[in-house]
Amino acid sequence: MKFLVCSLLWACLILTGSAFATAEADPEPVRISQFSGKPVPRFESLRYSAVHGRRGPSKDHEIVWRYERQGMPVLVVKETRGWSQIRDADGDETWVQTRMLSDSRHALLLTKAVLRKRPNELSRGIASVQAGVVAELTECEEAWCRIKADRFKGWVEQADLWGVETRTDGL
Repeated sequence: MKFLVCSLLWACLILTGSAFATAEADPEPVRISQFSGKPVPRFESLRYSAVHGRRGPSKDHEIVWRYERQGMPVLVVKETRGWSQIRDADGDETWVQTRMLSDSRHALLLTKAVLRKRPNELSRGIASVQAGVVAELTECEEAWCRIKADRFKGWVEQADLWGVETRTDGL
C-alpha cells in the first residue's frame, strides 16, 4: 500500500512539474476564437487598399488609423462578432471589421534583403528587395521563406520578414 501511495505522489509531482514547465515555456495558451473558429493570435492580411482602424469594435468608435496597403500583414490578437483587433508591424493596435481581412498570406520586409534562388546564404542572388515591401508569402522552411515580390520569386531569411510566424501558426 505504501508503494502505491508513493507511486501516486511521485506521478502527481511529475505531472505538476511538467505542467509548470509547459506554462513557463508557453505563457499564452493556444486559443481558438469562438467567432471565427481560427487560432488567436494569427497573421492575416488586409483585403483592401483602404481599411479604417477604430478605437473599439464598432462603427460608433472613432477612426484612429487608415491603412492604405492591400496585402499588408497584420496580427489578429482578439475577435468579437464581426470585428478583429489587429496589431501592425509598428506595434499599433486597432479594431477593424473582420470582412476587411483575408487569410491570404503576405509578409513585410523589415530590412533590405537579397532574394535568393535557393534557401541558403550561398545561393545565387536574384534581386534585392527594399525594406517596407509587402510580398506574397508562398512557403517557409527552417529559417527561410519563399516570397513573390513584384515579378521576382525567391527565398529570403525569415528573420528579415514580419508576418510569418506565431506560436499557433507555422507557415
